[in-house]
Amino acid sequence: MLPQRSNVLFCRSLSITIAFGVVVMLLLFSACSGRHKDLGNAITERDSLPVMDTKGVMTLISDSGVTRYRINTEEWLVFDKKNPSYWAFEKGIYLENFDSVFNVEASIKSDTAYYYDKQKLWKLISNVHIQNLKGEKFDTNLLYWDQNKHRVYSDERVRIEQPDQIIYAIGFESDEQLNKYRFFKTEGIFYVDDDSTVPTDSLQTDSLQVDSIKP
Repeated sequence: MLPQRSNVLFCRSLSITIAFGVVVMLLLFSACSGRHKDLGNAITERDSLPVMDTKGVMTLISDSGVTRYRINTEEWLVFDKKNPSYWAFEKGIYLENFDSVFNVEASIKSDTAYYYDKQKLWKLISNVHIQNLKGEKFDTNLLYWDQNKHRVYSDERVRIEQPDQIIYAIGFESDEQLNKYRFFKTEGIFYVDDDSTVPTDSLQTDSLQVDSIKP
């Protein structure tokens, strides 16, 4: 009778051991699976990481097969997984816009710029300075350039320096060449003589259209 009882105890002990081992393996497998899942998500989820990070860039960019722009920047980041996707120039940018025979139609520089490639929209921020082919200078802290609509615009304060006068306004819109533009609200016009800038009485109006200004 003793050997039979010993066999029963042995079998029960073996069953408990096997069951315990199965439970431990299941727990370990579950834990490992969880860690692997988290690691996989961390690797594949790169929405906040740029696909390209380039330093010291000076390059030409074409539009419809024609070279239209030259970019000079300290750092160029491309975020292709963002919604919307965009290029970032957070250390400043200098941009030139060419016509079909490579004449510079306008030059733009700013402290920060973002280009939304799907919309073909530029957003330039802080110390934005533009100069057109006529030598007129535009200064503001926020500027949008919509390449699809061939339109440049801002709703911020802007300073426009022409050969004979300086205009201050709140908001303006223009064509891409900055040849024809309209101010939303003019704050003042200061006429320039040969020796100094002499302010006139402050002029305020809701809109001022400027077309074909002579250089």
